[in-house]
Amino acid sequence: MRLSSVSFRYSRRGPWVLRDVELTLDPGSVIEVTGRNGAGKSTLLRLLAGIMPPSRGTIAGRPGVVGYAPDVFPVGQPFTVIGYLEHMSRIRGVSLASAEELAVRLNATHLLGQPLGDLSKGSAQKVGLIQSLMAPPDLLILDEPFAGLDQQTRAELPLIIDEIAASGGIVVVSDHQNQLQNFPGADHWLVEDGTVTSRSGERSPVSAPPDGAETRQVPASPDDMETPQPSASPSRGDKQPSTSQDDKQPSTSQDDERPSAPQNGERPSVSQNGEGARQVVIEVLVDADDADEVEQKLRADGYLTRRTS
Repeated sequence: MRLSSVSFRYSRRGPWVLRDVELTLDPGSVIEVTGRNGAGKSTLLRLLAGIMPPSRGTIAGRPGVVGYAPDVFPVGQPFTVIGYLEHMSRIRGVSLASAEELAVRLNATHLLGQPLGDLSKGSAQKVGLIQSLMAPPDLLILDEPFAGLDQQTRAELPLIIDEIAASGGIVVVSDHQNQLQNFPGADHWLVEDGTVTSRSGERSPVSAPPDGAETRQVPASPDDMETPQPSASPSRGDKQPSTSQDDKQPSTSQDDERPSAPQNGERPSVSQNGEGARQVVIEVLVDADDADEVEQKLRADGYLTRRTS
């Protein structure tokens, strides 16, 4: 799979999120994608999955069966977990038994009868992982898959990734928590300033393409349940997996084009000598189950954190 001079922006006159990216993904490779919030990690993953076309450049050689798990699983769908997985198994032409087997591996059998809207963050992540794997993918794209997972599932997911790579599949994982930092043979990409740098030190150029390229937006269709949702993006043999409303809209991404700091505050600005530094206190209310994940992301963005109950 090859990305040649790939550039992307969300509107015709908007800023370039990615510029002149040159990448090659070989069969059997495992790639961890890192970078700060807003750097373009989720945008890169959607381009790889075929959910969005590049504004400039080409992506060639995408495998026929693509599995994609978004960073936020769209739980606002009128299904129980088992009903959703049954629906997706019919769309993909695979047996529901494959989803049930994955539910066992990912410690999710107790979730099957629950409505999607009742799921916690970690439970929703498990459903997103199951749907991305139920049709054995040749290209697996996982956006922050470890967020909110229990320890048993955190240990099982790298084993599944290894199995896919061993069978010749390509796996690309965006992960703030660096769970694949020491994964044997994995490559590591840093998304920064519109470029993507691999561990080999090869860096994509930073010059922006000329203005005038219009980005095609995929229209959202929340009522269209006969095509795969972004939570259901492994393709049925085509190279452009369909997506649902939640992941087609850039504004819903945790990773692209939105400020990394909460809207009611400003990110601290500190001079090197400490003079003139401005301190802003931001109070964030989160569920106890999500506290560790939120704290890790804030610290990665340079914030000092302190928990109160």
